[in-house]
Amino acid sequence: MRVVVLSDTHAPRRWKSCPPRVAEHLRGADLILHAGDVCMASVLDELSQYGPVRAVLGNNDVPDVASWGAEPTLELDLDGLRVGMIHDSGQATGRLQRMRRAFPRAQLVVFGHSHIPLDQAGQGMRIFNPGSPTDRRRQPHGTLGVLRIEAGRLIEASIAEVS
Repeated sequence: MRVVVLSDTHAPRRWKSCPPRVAEHLRGADLILHAGDVCMASVLDELSQYGPVRAVLGNNDVPDVASWGAEPTLELDLDGLRVGMIHDSGQATGRLQRMRRAFPRAQLVVFGHSHIPLDQAGQGMRIFNPGSPTDRRRQPHGTLGVLRIEAGRLIEASIAEVS
């Protein structure tokens, strides 16, 4: 299973339409996860043209994103891998412990909010922030995440530069 992970697209200020380098990664995805701050449901509709989409609400999301189906948190089974998803995981200090309490059964927690890519493991789980493809803030590049899952195992998690 190939999963593309996005967060913090911030339409329409930052995302006018799907950037070509993002689209390259979306083609052939089995699932697209958006970890919040979509800002407009039309982005989720656009992403749905590439594959199934699941999303959580971010602090900048308007009501139509919730109407589209985004939830405050999600727990998913992806080919046997237990995944939790939330937009804001809080400050860096104590993050792993907080995510373990929030998602006690998860093997992987996906989040956004900081726009800072992160792939960290510890305390029996892995936490993953894809960064932002369109609003890099102080990061050198816009980024997204790609996960490869097989038979309940996260085989690969990578951060891809898209700008």
